[in-house]
Amino acid sequence: MNCVRRMTVTSLLVACVALAFSASSAYAQKSPVRPVRLVIPLTAGGGADTTARILAQKLSENTGQTFIVENRPGAGGNIAFDFVAKADPDGHTLLYSPVAVAINPTLFEKVNYRLEDFVGVSYVGDAPLLLVANNALPVRNITDLINLAKARPGEVRFSSSAIGSSSHLASEMMRMMAGVEMQHIPYRGGPQALQDVIGGQVEFATIAMPEALAQVRAGRVRAIGQTGIKRSPIAPDIPTLDESGLKGYTVMTWYLVFAPAKTPAATVQRLHEEFDKALKVQEVQTRLRDAGITEIVNGPPDAAMKFVQSEYERWGNIIRELKLKAN
Repeated sequence: MNCVRRMTVTSLLVACVALAFSASSAYAQKSPVRPVRLVIPLTAGGGADTTARILAQKLSENTGQTFIVENRPGAGGNIAFDFVAKADPDGHTLLYSPVAVAINPTLFEKVNYRLEDFVGVSYVGDAPLLLVANNALPVRNITDLINLAKARPGEVRFSSSAIGSSSHLASEMMRMMAGVEMQHIPYRGGPQALQDVIGGQVEFATIAMPEALAQVRAGRVRAIGQTGIKRSPIAPDIPTLDESGLKGYTVMTWYLVFAPAKTPAATVQRLHEEFDKALKVQEVQTRLRDAGITEIVNGPPDAAMKFVQSEYERWGNIIRELKLKAN
């Protein structure tokens, strides 16, 4: 009798262990062995690249399947967007994108993708920018900057990472709300745009938070204000532009994950669940915030698509009003 009981207990334990192993390996079993690519439209080293690699590492650990970051810069991001839009819809090629995917269809004369070519996987989070000025400029806050621009119409210059970038549009939106004339000087990337603020070739720029904040802390530029609706946890001492005088102003860049439009719904849901799991890890949240994503949204697939459509309409209206076009 005791022998039968021992055999029954042993059998139950073996079954439980097998079930647990099966659950933890479910993603790997349902997908081929080849890696899942997170394609980003920018070069290595920036905010998109850094945050994508944080997520790829945790996704690989959680699923037992390799997630890799693949940089495909060029044409304002259109090379990466077109590549993913036309990729096999099997869940192995994903787009990890900032706001450019919503801006470019209006900004460029022609792009080879539509927003309808994608399906949302995850709305990862939002990242504010930081408006910084040359140290010699006689301004301490956004009200000072606006008053200077009113006193010197068209003379105050601002740099950006590119025409139609979030860096550019954030400054243009500030200028439009303030009702002032300023001169835009586009560059090829945020580091160059920021360097010329430091050197005094331009008066100010609105740049991704981590890069700009590093120069503020080093004393090379002066922080004027954050673009988010509330202060970033990595810069609690710097006010937002809204609270320091430009009421109603808020601009955030963001990071969303997309799959090709014909990806099966079950695959999209499985991918979303894995991103959801990774984004709930405290260590991941801390690393993402340090890299600039101050609001972890962790939104579902339908929320990602609704949001990107709203951003397409918002920035499209501003681009048309400014008559902006990129080559």
